[in-house]
Amino acid sequence: MLAAADSPILVTGATGFVGSHLVERLVGLGYGVRCLARRTSSLAWLPGEGIELAYGEVAENVGLREAVEGVSLVFHVAGVTKTPSSEGYYRGNVQGTANLLRALEEVGSGARFVHVSSLAAVGPSPDGRPLAEDAPAHPVSHYGKSKWEAEEAVRRSPLSAGAVIVRPPVVFGPRDRDVLKFFQAASRGWLFRIGSQEAFVSVVHVSDLVAGLLAAAERAPGQARPYFVANEEPVSWTEFASVAAELMGRQVRAVSIPRPMAWAAGFVAELGSKLRGKPSILSRDKIREARYRYWTCQTARAHHELGFRAEKTLRQGIAETLEWYRMVRWLRP
Repeated sequence: MLAAADSPILVTGATGFVGSHLVERLVGLGYGVRCLARRTSSLAWLPGEGIELAYGEVAENVGLREAVEGVSLVFHVAGVTKTPSSEGYYRGNVQGTANLLRALEEVGSGARFVHVSSLAAVGPSPDGRPLAEDAPAHPVSHYGKSKWEAEEAVRRSPLSAGAVIVRPPVVFGPRDRDVLKFFQAASRGWLFRIGSQEAFVSVVHVSDLVAGLLAAAERAPGQARPYFVANEEPVSWTEFASVAAELMGRQVRAVSIPRPMAWAAGFVAELGSKLRGKPSILSRDKIREARYRYWTCQTARAHHELGFRAEKTLRQGIAETLEWYRMVRWLRP
């Protein structure tokens, strides 16, 4: 059992891509779920029954004490993946995590704490070999640095004894809007990459990530032990794009973008993002990450200690994702 029958499970970031899939799975398993959400957030992806809404915001430290009252398990999914300014990463990821942990301490909670971090917190592989969890951290972007500092907040917390850290790599699946841009390019037959060399990534379908989060909550020993949750074998971006293009009846061709041009495009996108006051998936921070060839990780620890193994093949995961995109008209049929 993940939690006591009379104790709700708190999910932060419940209305987002990963959070909504997690809530859906928990409700399906019969758990009561308390969803932390902003009052401005859309609730369209949340189940109609089996949930309790708690309005608040981790970065602003609003509504957190009420949200954590009486819970025995917290999935901290909320985080900032794109922002008009670098400060937004630290405010949302570091300060937000610290605020949530402090609220749990203030109510005297002994709740299990599952923290969703990222492979970006550790950084890319320097030599092409998939990273293990205990590899030295060398984040290369503000996003990665903020996720590492958020992990450090978990490790320093009095709640660390009951905490576990899950580090997903690239996550894709229904409801995702970030990798959608990649699929949209593939649907037109294009693969854009920085420089001429092939790049490799670890990936995970959102349903497998959710399974990994549940396994971590139930089986991890605590002490803020980190786990990579991913498909066992990394893939090249060319393979990823080619599978998607084939499923859409296309052939993909790679277009190499010189690094100075990519950097300039990221700078222009940042300016536009600041003027609009809305984050963009393209920024210099994302270009910093994309310069590296190997964003890959090992999965042995999650397999041996959590019993986790990704079930969806790359092709199955992409096919399911494309079908959903077409159904909601995010991609043309």
